[in-house]
Amino acid sequence: MNRTIPKIGAAVVTITVFLFAVCMIADFPFGSYLVCMFLPLGYMMMAAGFQYESCEERRVPANIGVALAAVYAVLIFLVYFAQTTSVRLDNLNEQALRILAFERGGLLFNYDLLGYGIMALSTFFIGLSIIPKSKADKWLKGLMLVHGVFFISCFFMPMTGMFTFMAEGDAGNGGTIALLGWCAYFFPIGILAYRHFQKAQ
Repeated sequence: MNRTIPKIGAAVVTITVFLFAVCMIADFPFGSYLVCMFLPLGYMMMAAGFQYESCEERRVPANIGVALAAVYAVLIFLVYFAQTTSVRLDNLNEQALRILAFERGGLLFNYDLLGYGIMALSTFFIGLSIIPKSKADKWLKGLMLVHGVFFISCFFMPMTGMFTFMAEGDAGNGGTIALLGWCAYFFPIGILAYRHFQKAQ
């Protein structure tokens, strides 16, 4: 079970990232919101697997990575559960929509960025805990460490107010392109993690 569950988690991560990209291309917001609620589950399963196999001298970064994964999951569930329920089904006034609606670039949008920033920090610490045993593991470790850089932009950029233009509906395709770029980056992490746990099993 200690190998099977992380392997399933890595598969969930890979599939959900792919489906999220498809929903973005198809301009299907509800689908992308729904898919994003499964990604944290898969990622936590995957992170716990890396924590389990970490050696004693690297247990601290692994534990931090798992704890941050849980924080990421809470933030993302709050954001996307709100989008698929209250925002979609309730007759909210304009002020409430500006705060709650993801596409308006309001509070929950900023929480989403914070969540993925925390996820990036989690991948960094998980990457620190990995001792590569193959070329694929070296790539996995490198991708996870570099992914940690996303924390800086996700944490600080919302404070600059640069996303407020989204509230006016002028975001264009820039946001979609950025998200697809993230999918292209994170998709190999899911595949490499799956292969890692498959070999370990």
